[in-house]
Amino acid sequence: MLPLILRDVRRAYAGGGVTLTVAFFLLAAILFPFAIGPDARLLARVGGGVIWAAALLAALLPVERLVGPDVEAGVIDQLASRGVSLAAVAAAKTAAHWLSFAPPLMLAAVAAAGLLDLPAATLARVEAGLLLGTPGLAALAVACAALVAGLRGAGAVAGLLMLPLALPLLIFGAGALDGGASESLGALKLLAATSLLLTAGAPFAAGAALRAGMD
Repeated sequence: MLPLILRDVRRAYAGGGVTLTVAFFLLAAILFPFAIGPDARLLARVGGGVIWAAALLAALLPVERLVGPDVEAGVIDQLASRGVSLAAVAAAKTAAHWLSFAPPLMLAAVAAAGLLDLPAATLARVEAGLLLGTPGLAALAVACAALVAGLRGAGAVAGLLMLPLALPLLIFGAGALDGGASESLGALKLLAATSLLLTAGAPFAAGAALRAGMD
């Protein structure tokens, strides 16, 4: 699966998908201060939630390109004919998607924190939450991409599927920014558990969807 991971990562970075994701994320972070106003206290209070919402929306951008092109080109059929588990293929695509969007997003979050005037402690909680939550987002994106592969307007349909399922990650990620240390730690534990559940289960759902599409 390593060649498949490296292939998808190279395609994401060479094709400009990473740049588009980071640009969209930063654009969303820039627009919120204009909408909310120059109140530094208010920006610092809602900034962490803004970063999480922008990260969720940014994860949706490449969904249409995660699985659809390989299905249309017959790559998935070739792998299946060679006896490769489609769940393993989905897991490899999840790893590649995470490597393609999560590290650049976490770096961009530092710039977004400066725009939103976030304290260093809040930024540390945001980064910890993104580290724990982005694997679940990546797995969910691949599963939704597999479900809608081959459909017209697959990106929009995948977004409608993914947003409700990703709400627990958003709630727990933003919840880790409020309250004291114990409340933050509890929210991070719930975020990690939810992300682990999605990361472990989504490849099997994606593999079943790909198998159904081949029948």
